[in-house]
Amino acid sequence: MFNGKNILITGGTGSFGNAFCKYLIENYKPNKIIIFSRDEYKQYIMAQKFKRPEFRFFIGDVRDLSRLKMAMSGVDMVVHAAALKHVPAAEYNPIECIHTNVMGAENVIRAALEEGVEKVVALSTDKAANPINLYGATKLASDKLFIAANNMTGNRPTRFSVVRYGNVVGSRGSVVPLFKKLIAQGVEKLPVTHPDMTRFWISLRQGVEFVVKAFHRMQGGEIFVPKIPSVRIVDLAKAMAPDKEIEIIGIRPGEKLHEVMCPADDSHLTLEFADHFVITPSIRFYDKEIDYGKNPLGETGSPVEIGFEYNSRINPHFLTIEEIRAFNETVEMEEA
Repeated sequence: MFNGKNILITGGTGSFGNAFCKYLIENYKPNKIIIFSRDEYKQYIMAQKFKRPEFRFFIGDVRDLSRLKMAMSGVDMVVHAAALKHVPAAEYNPIECIHTNVMGAENVIRAALEEGVEKVVALSTDKAANPINLYGATKLASDKLFIAANNMTGNRPTRFSVVRYGNVVGSRGSVVPLFKKLIAQGVEKLPVTHPDMTRFWISLRQGVEFVVKAFHRMQGGEIFVPKIPSVRIVDLAKAMAPDKEIEIIGIRPGEKLHEVMCPADDSHLTLEFADHFVITPSIRFYDKEIDYGKNPLGETGSPVEIGFEYNSRINPHFLTIEEIRAFNETVEMEEA
């Protein structure tokens, strides 16, 4: 799939971009890996980390269409990972969030179409399902843009799909590094926003592997959602620091109590496969008739029951405290 190809990653210096690049060079022989981001220092650090001839580093912002088009010249595949992701920051800086997450998505689409990119996978978030905060609302708008973009392709080869998953263990901004930092500082209590809070749990490597699989599975227009376990944040705190008390500090601005990845309102569009769900487009593509019940890998899915919701609170698979501890140790070994 990626051998001999030119792959561009927007926001490529982030946690996902680093892990995705590592996976590519370990498992494939790409022609070029293009990192498109706006932080020159992170690009410098990444260049020192990989030191490989396949890598190209483009300073640029997804808000800049002309720069995106230049970076995508000759590109075969794009992973769109760039976004303003911090929920409270988005609440306080809504225009900036909209410019990057919505208008930036539009620019990625326009550049990909004009440069004849073959496949584009955009990274979404659980917060885009039934959004209650601005970040989630902008990512829902982004998802809709990428799905509808398949109606704009005409004779072009470009196809667009979305991957949606929840909390990535150990990624920047997640609760695990915060707890580790506080434990190292010797705090007596770990802060938890609500005693009933739950989250879906996925490692960075699992997220990368799911995105890679999406490139193999995609026909254009799908939202791919992995089947993953849930954790109770209270149990996470106990797993990481069993000797410390838990302090309930209250839900942050725009924060959800539980994560949703397949909303009940989309149940009539949702197909269940062995290890993932697919939310099919709510709109009809005028020049395409796609059977989403069978993907290019030969995997088959079937409709879920009307009213079905994939929710971290009612997920049938919850990790125990011991399983959380083992999972987190596995993540640390993978990232070492």
